[in-house]
Amino acid sequence: MRAVIQRVKAASVAINNKVVANIKGGLVIFLGILKKDSASDAEQLAKKIKCLRIFNDQNRKMNLCAEEVAAELLVVSQFTLCADLAKGRRPSFEQAQTPEIAKQLYLEFIQHLKGLGLKVEQGAFREYMTVHLDNDGPVTFILDSEKG
Repeated sequence: MRAVIQRVKAASVAINNKVVANIKGGLVIFLGILKKDSASDAEQLAKKIKCLRIFNDQNRKMNLCAEEVAAELLVVSQFTLCADLAKGRRPSFEQAQTPEIAKQLYLEFIQHLKGLGLKVEQGAFREYMTVHLDNDGPVTFILDSEKG
């Protein structure tokens, strides 16, 4: 699984100009699911995100995790994170998981985050979405479950 995580002051997801999810502050997680991913990847990535010390303490050092600052999370499926851009000019999505399995793993990932006590909102799987976010920092990280 590949995740792009952005620390935000606020974020929302809209479909056809109707807001379907929003958070006041915390993390937006764009999630791409590869063919090689499994349920254990979903669990591992959720645990890693919960414990990441990427929020500022009183000295403006990244010492606090999502749980410690009561961060809200917004998870958005994004298969384009699975693109291979090594050849030519058109992205190849051969590494992306099938929609049926990807949706199952996406929902499992969200359930793991919720099971860890985090407040989670979500986009709509396989929908065209407009994501609005107020990036805080900016602070952005890339995680890959294959790399631990």
